[in-house]
Amino acid sequence: MDEYLLNVLNESNKIISKLQLLSNFFENETVYKIYLRSQIIHKLFENNNDLDASKLELFHVQFTNSVIDLLKKIKKNNEKNVSVLYDEIQLNKDLITKLNESVYTDKSFNLDKQRQTLKVNTSLRRLYQLLSADSSDFPFSKNMISFSSRYSKDFFYDISPDLLEQFITYENEKVYVHNYATIEKKLLGKLCKYDFKCEFYRGLKAGTIVIEVYKLIDSEIYFSYHPTKNQFLFCDAEKIKALELENTRTHKATIMQDLQYKIDRLEGTIGLSKTHIPNDIETLLSDSYEKISDISFLDNMSNADVQANILKTMLNTDIM
Repeated sequence: MDEYLLNVLNESNKIISKLQLLSNFFENETVYKIYLRSQIIHKLFENNNDLDASKLELFHVQFTNSVIDLLKKIKKNNEKNVSVLYDEIQLNKDLITKLNESVYTDKSFNLDKQRQTLKVNTSLRRLYQLLSADSSDFPFSKNMISFSSRYSKDFFYDISPDLLEQFITYENEKVYVHNYATIEKKLLGKLCKYDFKCEFYRGLKAGTIVIEVYKLIDSEIYFSYHPTKNQFLFCDAEKIKALELENTRTHKATIMQDLQYKIDRLEGTIGLSKTHIPNDIETLLSDSYEKISDISFLDNMSNADVQANILKTMLNTDIM
């Protein structure tokens, strides 16, 4: 084998190796077929020393190198687009981290729920004693109103204004009115029966109005506490249970779930974005493959020349 042919074949191997790497990267059928066809053409010259090696050299110069340059440009452009997606993913992850690290976390909410329940139980027992003694003393524990103001934004559930209105509306003859509180008469009786033992059920809000809903231990009896009015009223159990179907996430949980959905969607997009080849270029590559697959291809190298010019023109466009 003469030195010229050996050099051409060595250079051809290098070019085909580059094409192989790009074929593996894009995992595109047309690119892979071009890679295989280039190998076949190379083998043809490698196994037939009588063939003019300059044609193989010309094939790579006019065709394969242009394909490689085009694919490299697409790869670079795709990587730039993917970089933007990664930045957006990181931004969403940072937002989730900030929500988790916020002052009012799930852990602090759960701890303060227990403290608030104790305050409500103690205050209701005290209110009962004051009503029995016909005393106008202040019955409520310190800072009992702060729980709602602190947690309503992220941990209370949104309901319609009409439904909230139903939870805070009462008939005058059915309530006891104290200087500092209003409580439904039958509710006070139930509280006595259950020894003023209740648990926080959930917070509800509609606009700027918030209420806390409590449940008497070992019962299906619910009542609301309106912090700004110091009002305690029965809540319809059926309406409260219906909320289980209508509200499953807090405001904070909703934001975090939406952010995670965006992250999952973007991560799913990245794989496709990395290897995306525009339709026009896909068509061009398919046409190019048809040209080099022609049995008389080597005898009509001018076809490759024309196709190469198209490929090179594509390199200078903004089609990608």
